Amino acid sequence: MPPKAKRPCRQPMCPGKTLDFSGFCDKHIHLAVGWSKPDRGTAEQRGYGWQWRKKRAVVLERDRHMCQCENCKGRRLPASEVDHITPKYMGGSDELSNLMAINSVCHQLKTQKESAAARR
Repeated sequence: MPPKAKRPCRQPMCPGKTLDFSGFCDKHIHLAVGWSKPDRGTAEQRGYGWQWRKKRAVVLERDRHMCQCENCKGRRLPASEVDHITPKYMGGSDELSNLMAINSVCHQLKTQKESAAARR
């Protein structure tokens, strides 16, 4: 397999190339504040192993692969993800009654709203 190609530096007018995740070359790497790759661990380490994948399949089947969120307001959107109704950091569990099928866009919006509320 050939090596990964270098990308242009994110700094405007910089001729440098990089393989760094931040997109900045060695000369401008100091501008990469906030661009560090989060060390989240693997899916299994975060609690999303084979047992989660089985529950996910059950929830999607139960909800007929349709989004169950409140934001859809009666629209019938296809769901491809499963979300915790009460987030785990707020004491929610992986019980089937706390899980719902959700569209990826709705999931992103719900997660952003919960994250903003948690910061207050």
